[in-house]
Amino acid sequence: MTADLAQRIIGFDLWHLSLPVVSRRDHGIGRVEAEVEVVVLRLTAEGGCEGWGEAACWAPFTGSPEASFAALDRYMRPHVLGRPLARAADITADACRAVAHCTEAKAALETALLDLTGRIAGVPVWALLGGCAQAEIPLSVSLADPDFDADLALVARLVADGVGIVKLKAGVAGHRFDLDRMERLRRDHPGLDIRVDYNQGLGPAEAAACVREVAAFRPGFIEQPVAASQFGLMRRLREAIDVPLLADESVFGPEDMLRAIAEGICDGVSVKVMKAGGPRRAQAVAGMAAAAGLTAYGGDMFETGLGHLAGAHMIAATPAISLGCEFYQARHYLVEDILAEPFPVREGRVVVPQGPGLGIVVDPGRLARYSLRSVTREAA
Repeated sequence: MTADLAQRIIGFDLWHLSLPVVSRRDHGIGRVEAEVEVVVLRLTAEGGCEGWGEAACWAPFTGSPEASFAALDRYMRPHVLGRPLARAADITADACRAVAHCTEAKAALETALLDLTGRIAGVPVWALLGGCAQAEIPLSVSLADPDFDADLALVARLVADGVGIVKLKAGVAGHRFDLDRMERLRRDHPGLDIRVDYNQGLGPAEAAACVREVAAFRPGFIEQPVAASQFGLMRRLREAIDVPLLADESVFGPEDMLRAIAEGICDGVSVKVMKAGGPRRAQAVAGMAAAAGLTAYGGDMFETGLGHLAGAHMIAATPAISLGCEFYQARHYLVEDILAEPFPVREGRVVVPQGPGLGIVVDPGRLARYSLRSVTREAA
């Protein structure tokens, strides 16, 4: 143990933020408009160094920001404050056992511990997760505006910026609308890798017919067409089409991945730090998928650049995630991000930071501007 990592964690601060967004988005299981909400955690060590983490929540999917705030402040904090950073693994395990579910809160804590450790040790988070296997990650941007003309204008800007992957959110406004959009995108942008995501938007009676017709457009993959619990139906849909079927809501952590592999429900999986419960569990999901011959890509929730950084470092250290990432919110959906510097994207690829910790810090003025509530806790 080095003297630096022997420092105790003496500060545990939380912010519940409401961040304005640029447009409405319709997904299979819900709508997002006007704003998104996240919880931000800051840990402070005795020497004054800080580590940051984010719980990016969506109530219909993983949980609510109120639940994440309470999980961190009431149940997890007592297992963190006053303990030495060198015991980060024990801190994470104890805090995560203190409250069930709340995967976003657990992701925020592990990220903040990794960021703090990396900043004190002078190494990037990806080094703590196994080393950098990919320094740049292809960026995918989702299309979910009910005004398709607005999405077409966005696609034109994306293509001009070098983005080569888009994902069409389907199963919301009718099957005909989904087919028309696919046809238009294929016609206007034949070079794009177009993927389709239903976010559980199809019912059992319609799923097979809809998925077959969409598959005829040869998308890169079709993601989670039916409810998360419908493993048998997912397996039958996979067998009925000749394009890859990916699981998202059906697979949160390694436990779900084990069942998904055993029951043959998918050709690949969306790996998300927030739903897995932290970068290391996300890596475990990707590793299990790869061992079973399945693909993986880096999904996101409605995150700020802080949440994107956690995912970028995780993917950098995880070669099993080979289908790119969806870390577009900070650049293309939030009116204003909370990072002090822009989340790094260049020519359609996320550039993984090389500096200590996560590599970019949070802007305190933006935290104050968008805060709904905050708490400051200190070690006794």
